Formats: sequence, C-alpha cells, structure tokens
Amino acid sequence: MNFAAQITETPLAFDAGNATSAREGWVGPVAELIAGAAGSSPYLQGLLSRERDWIETALNDPDAACAAELERISGLEGDAVKPGLRIAKRRVALVLALCDLGGVWPLEGITRRLSEFADAALGVALRASLLPELRRGKIPGLSEADVSDLGGMVALAMGKMGAFELNYSSDIDLICLFDESRFTPDLYAEARSGFVRATRKAMALLSEPTGEGYVFRTDLRLRPDPSVTPVCIAMETAERYYESLGRTWERAAHIKARPAAGDLDAGAKYLKRLTPFVWRKHLDFAAIQDAHDMRLKIRAHKGLHGPIDLLGHDLKLGQGGIRDIEFFTQTRQIIAGGRDPDLRLRGTQDALAALANKGWVAKDDATALTEHYRALRTLEHRVQMVNDAQTHSLPKTEDGLRRIANLCGTDDLEAWAGVWRARLEDVARRTEPFFQPRSASLTEGTAIPVREAIDGAEAATERWRGYPALRSGRAVEIFDRLRPDILNRLAKAARPEEALQNFDGFLAGLPAGVQLFSLFEANPQLVDLIVDICATAPRLSRYLSRNASVLDAVIGGPFFNPWPGRGALVAELSDALRDAQDYEAKLDTARRWQKEWHFRIGVHHLRRLIDAEEAAQEYTELAEAVLQVIWPLCANELSHRHGPPPGRGAVLVGMGSLGAATLTAQSDLDLIVIYDAGGVDASDGPKPLMPGPYYAKLTKALVTALSAAMSEGRLYEIDMRLRPSGRQGPVATGWTSFQSYQRDEAWTWEHLALTRARIVAASCPQADTLAAEFEGFRRSLLQDKGPGHGPDIAEAVRDMRERLAAAKPAKVAWEAKRGPGRLQDIELFAQMAGLMAACPDHDTRAQLKAAKRCDLLDQAGVDAMITQYALLRRVQMAGRLLTDDDIDPDNVGTGGRDFVVRQTEAQTPENLTARIREGATRTAEIIAHGLAACAAQKTGRS
Repeated sequence: MNFAAQITETPLAFDAGNATSAREGWVGPVAELIAGAAGSSPYLQGLLSRERDWIETALNDPDAACAAELERISGLEGDAVKPGLRIAKRRVALVLALCDLGGVWPLEGITRRLSEFADAALGVALRASLLPELRRGKIPGLSEADVSDLGGMVALAMGKMGAFELNYSSDIDLICLFDESRFTPDLYAEARSGFVRATRKAMALLSEPTGEGYVFRTDLRLRPDPSVTPVCIAMETAERYYESLGRTWERAAHIKARPAAGDLDAGAKYLKRLTPFVWRKHLDFAAIQDAHDMRLKIRAHKGLHGPIDLLGHDLKLGQGGIRDIEFFTQTRQIIAGGRDPDLRLRGTQDALAALANKGWVAKDDATALTEHYRALRTLEHRVQMVNDAQTHSLPKTEDGLRRIANLCGTDDLEAWAGVWRARLEDVARRTEPFFQPRSASLTEGTAIPVREAIDGAEAATERWRGYPALRSGRAVEIFDRLRPDILNRLAKAARPEEALQNFDGFLAGLPAGVQLFSLFEANPQLVDLIVDICATAPRLSRYLSRNASVLDAVIGGPFFNPWPGRGALVAELSDALRDAQDYEAKLDTARRWQKEWHFRIGVHHLRRLIDAEEAAQEYTELAEAVLQVIWPLCANELSHRHGPPPGRGAVLVGMGSLGAATLTAQSDLDLIVIYDAGGVDASDGPKPLMPGPYYAKLTKALVTALSAAMSEGRLYEIDMRLRPSGRQGPVATGWTSFQSYQRDEAWTWEHLALTRARIVAASCPQADTLAAEFEGFRRSLLQDKGPGHGPDIAEAVRDMRERLAAAKPAKVAWEAKRGPGRLQDIELFAQMAGLMAACPDHDTRAQLKAAKRCDLLDQAGVDAMITQYALLRRVQMAGRLLTDDDIDPDNVGTGGRDFVVRQTEAQTPENLTARIREGATRTAEIIAHGLAACAAQKTGRS
C-alpha cells in the first residue's frame, strides 16, 4: 500500500502558514500533510525544499526508501562519507517525520528505524576512520582486512539508541571499547592510541555541522571515569572499573546497552561478563534511594522543582516526564532483574509489560504509564520537529505552544493543554510514591508507646547502634525510619519481650544492613514476617540473620503458592545452574536456591499453611531435587579429567529419614552409592581410572559439593555410615559386591535399614536400569531374610532397643525421638515388621500395618502405635523448626510452646506432656509384647 493510502483519516490541524509552494505538485491528503508540516516546522520546510525530487519517489514506498539509504551509505568511502551520511540523515529524518505526522508508522516504527540508521551511520563512520590507521600500520598486528570488525573495537549503544528508542534530535550515547586480548602487552599502548584517534575522527564525521547539516550529536561521557579516560578504552580496564567503583546509575545505564557497531561478538561477550555488576544476585532495594537521590539532584540542577506548568515544561526531566517513567521502570528492573532474567529488557514498554506480568508493577499502572510514555515520546518528537533542536521543553510562549498543538492535530489549545496537564500529573501520581522515603511509622493507626509496651526496649535499642548492621550512616538513616514501626509491630506480638529478645539476636547476627533495611522499607509485610518468626521460632530468626537473602524469595517469586513438586524443582534448579559461569558458581547458586526453598517450607509450616506431614514431604522432595541435579553435575565435572562414568554409572540410595521421606528442617542425608562397572576396565578420558577409584572419587566429589562450606554455606551434611562395612568399607560399592554382602555378610540391622532404602538419584541416564535392578533385589532380599526369621530378627531388635535405651534416654518432657515408646523405638519396631512381612513400603505407617499380617500386633495395637507416631512426628517437626536443642516446654519460649500445642491440637502444654508420656508408656508395652510373642515362637520351635 502506498503512502497516500496509509495516511490517517483524522484531519490534521496544521498551521500551513506560507507553505503554499510546498503544496504544488501534491494532491489530496498528501498535499495537506506536506503543506501543514512545512508551515508548522521551519526544519521540515527546509528538508522539503532540499529533497523535493527524492521525497516524491520515496513516499511511494517509505520502507524501501529508508532501506535504500542504508544500502547507499554502506558503500561510502573516503571524502564521500561526510556529505553522504548527512544527505542520508536528512532524507531518513524527512520520510520518518512525514510517516509520523501522517500516522503511517507507530511511534515504535519511527524510533526503531531511526536507531537502525544510527547503527549503520556509526558503523560507516568508524570504518572510514579506522581504515587509514590500518593502512598506515598504526595499529600493530592488524591489516586492512580487519576493518570489517574494527580490529576488535566495538561501540556500545547506550540509552535510547541501545533500546532502539531514538527520537528526532537525540544525541547518541556511546561507549567505545577495544579487545585488549588481541594485542601483546608491549603493543597495547600503540594499539590504544590508534583506536582513540579513530574514535575521535568518527565522532567528528557524525557530529560536525557542515553545509549539508550533521548526522548525530555524539556523547561519550557514559564511559568509566570520562574526565581521565580516553574516548576508547580497553574492555579489561572498563571491567575493573565497574567491579570496584561502578555506581547504581551506571548499572541502570547498562540495562539498555547493546553492541551497535564493530566487533559485535566481542561486545556481546563483554556485556555478558558485566552481568554480575548490572544484575545483582539478590533483590536490590537500596537502588530506590539511589534513584530518588539522582532524580532530586537532576531537578535541582535544572531548576525543575515546583508545580506543573505547561509553558516551558521539560517533557524529559520535569515532573511527570519521560525520565520519571524510565527511572520507575529501570529501578524495578535493577531490583529484581538479578533474580529474574525475564526482566532484563532494553525497551521501556517491554520492561513495563514484563514487570506487570511478574507482579512487580500493578497492571493498571503499567498500562497507564505505557500509554503516557508513548504519548510523551510522540510529543517530544513534535517539539523537536520544529527546529531540529535538541530540546525536551515545551515552548515558553502561548504561540509556540499552539504550534505544537497544531502539529499534534488540534487547534483547541485550551483542551489540548488540559489533557496534557492531567497526563503529567497522572505520571507523577503513579511514580512519586515509589521513590519517596517512607515516614518514620509505616503502621496504620495510632503508634503504641514502645517504652510502655515492651520491657527492655530502651536498653535494646541502645545496643543496636553498636551492631555490625548499623555501622554505615546510610544503614542508620534507613533503620531510623524503620525502627518505630518495627517496635510497634513487636509490641503487638503475643509475647512482646520474647519477640524483642529474638529480634535483638536477629539484628546482632546481621553482617550488614543497607540492603536488608531497604528491603524492609520497600516491603513492610516482611517486617510482619520477621516479627512472626521472632515471636515463635528463635532458631529460624538466627538462621535469617545468617541468610537474610532468603527473604528475596518472599517478594521475588510465588512464595505462598502451592508446592510445585519434585519435577518442577529439578527443572527450576537446572535452569538456575545453566546461567552460572563455572562449577563453583553452580554450587553457590544451588546453595542460594536451596536455602530459599528450605526457608519457604519453614515459613509455610510456621504459619500453618502446611502440616507436619506435608512439611516432611516437601523437605524430602527438595533434597531429592538437589541430589538429582548435583549428582550428574559432579559426574560431568569429573568427566573432564577422567572421562564419563564407566559402565552403567552409579545410583544414590536414600536411607533413613531420606528413604522414608520424613526429613525435618535440620536433617542430614543418609546415602549409599552403588555403581556397576559393567565389565569395563577403566574410564575413557585424558586420565583413565579403574571403576573403583573412579566412583570413589565421584562419591567424594558429591560429598564435597553438598557439604563443603562455601560463600553461600552448605547444602546438606552427609552421612554414609549405612554403607556395607560402615566406615571401614569403600565409599562407593560395586553392584555385585553389594548384592553378595547383603546376602552373605550383612547384619540384621543392615537388613532393617534396607526396609527404608530408596533410589533418589542417578549419575547418568544409563544408571536407570541399575536403579530398577536395585529395587528388585531389595524386595527379593526382604523376602529371603524376613519371613520365617522372625525370632532371630526380634532378638536382634531387642538387643538394639536395650542399647539405645541405655545410651540415648529421653531427657525432656517433649522428647520425640529418644526413649522407649518414642520415634526411634517405633521406627525400629516398624522396620522389624517390614522385614518380617517382606513389606516393600518405605513408610513407617505401612510397615506398622504389616505388623498385623505377621501377628506382631492386633488392630488396636496398630492403631495405638500409629496415633503415637503421628503425635511425635508433629512434635519433632515443630521442634526442629523452632530450636537446635531438644524441645523442652520450659525453655522453648511461650511463642514456641504455643506453636507446638497448636500443631498437636493439644489443649495446653500440660495436656501435650501427658499425652506424650502416656502414649510412650503404652507404645513401649505394645512393642515389648510383640517382641515377647516372637521370642515365644522361637521357644516353641526349640
């Protein structure tokens, strides 16, 4: 479709002025458009007079005309470059202006085409400027053939150009870099001088005014430390600067950065290396204050404070302007983009949509701000069309304002001004609250007099000044705004003094405060969560002080959504590790990821969103997901030196509470490694190993990967004592040896342990067949070693019970694990029943039900033991969440005591104590009776 057919049907209210001559030769809507544009814009009138013949043809197919100019300038050389670029610029600017005014292309089409032209012009200018340096040998080691990629030099487009959002009179913000790795140290200085000369010449080619005009004004001041660095610097120099001295505004500037000309591949790799600088791994709410300070500084420098007045209003920097929307968007990207790569978008509109989709911006705000942004950018174009001036301010006279209104398609200045005033005010209303520091009290309603509400509050707050988290002035400033609200919320806790004491411990353990306090200030709901934890679970509050970054997950994702399941966790962790740069980074990433999910389970349990049984299942699935990702990762890492796992690979067998899916908040992982060499003599790699040493090394690598203390802590403590021959046996057992050992050498307790054994991970896909064989062997072994051997099994269990009772008696009233009739005793009896009945289930309840099938228990005994088991599991799960010590009703604190009582549905702490004691007595009697019945069977046979 040609240009005339695409012009909008909406009448244009141009002030045609003296543009009659421009109308000659044109007909219909095109004539009106041309005449109106010339009459309202002296700049466009000049372009039309110079490019009359060209524009007649160009308007038949504007896209083809723009493409032809890009093609033409690509062939410019020598003295033809300077005028050729300027001619192309005015032609492209003219056709874009007419397509904009005529409604042929939307705003995004205009800005992208202008940005693409800037890329092309920049490339031409840089090549034309570097070529003489190469011909004269001024850049050592390079020849004319290297001009195609500028010999490792790249120009990064920043700001609007980087986001393909250039407007008519934009300058182009650039950072020029060269890849120093292409030069030896002795040639570095000479090469840098050549690139600097070429950069200066290229910028002059683009920006110097001539009789043909100019191409683009250029700005190189976004480079590191521009007052002392040359206009083109080494990539390594820039990286060191950002790593040590980079500021928040420089991080924000790099959101839009992209390689625009030169060695685009080197530029992309450089930006990837800067990812940790731009996108922090934790939520960065401290960026809000930085952005707010920057806005205030800009407005103070430009004198832009005060109420909105359209006359002379700065559309970019003024209140409710373009920069407010950009800062609002980029600051949120800086906050959350480190955790969510989907938010790392250059375009403002795309970023607003992504932020709204992820819940960081209200959808109605995103919709409104996007519409305002498009309108502001369009109006900015109209302002700049008048005289091609690098201005963002509306005219200071009413006549000037009327001309802009005419270019916008209306002659009703009063109505137009009212619409724009409302638009600017709406932008300000939606963006200002995000940046403003919060008041001293965030709590609605009347603040509680803290000194009267909490005993010891005054002494505690005095101590806080000396804590590491409050060493910096900025941390103190933010915390002073937060402190009244925190104390008010603590005062509303069921036990304020207890909550304050635990909060004091939390604060004392924080190594730093600015980031966390900024997080609290921007998200007051987190203060409620901290108070809830401090009032109930001192162990969790201490954990938080060491791992405060887990709070990111509360607001940075679907923290309170239903549990996703093991498969989703495996996929998510795998995705997270994919972006990590090396093996160590992957292990640290896994630790951060696991801590967040582990904390999530604890909070859900604490807030009664899940019960004890669900929490145990989730802790177990989380551990399995970690193992299923880390185990193959270790195998892959080892394969670089020693080749892939020989034979069928290896499997991880979960034992104990992992096998039974009853992990708590503090559980370690009981594991056995079984491998099958499959007749292979050695691995196939640079340094081959025999299967035994290979899998021993792989197992040790896994233990280190899981339990080594790294910068992000540990994943899990590992216990491998349940492997054949215990500590004296090899850390990895061959499949044939394992089978032989279990059939001919294993003790009864090892057969009991196998009742809970379960494959939890495989080192490689081919190990899946080994996993299936293991389960088949386990079931066969239970059948061989269980039924018919009841009296011998019972005798061994009786001996184990006696030794456990002597070595690990119950110490406190709410002891869940140790002692007769408690969890350890119940589980041992259940394993005995599982073995005697050859029950394949790993679950304790299922094994207790099997006790009836082998005449160990009647139904009443089964029911009584399952009831006691369920009660003690709830106590244990709550206790492991609340404290590192044995859970004692006398020292767990009132909040913790109330939590345990609620979890167990007991009426009072005393009632719970009685239920545990009476249940343990009854259960111990049932177990003793079952063991005696087995002994009687042996006596009867003899």
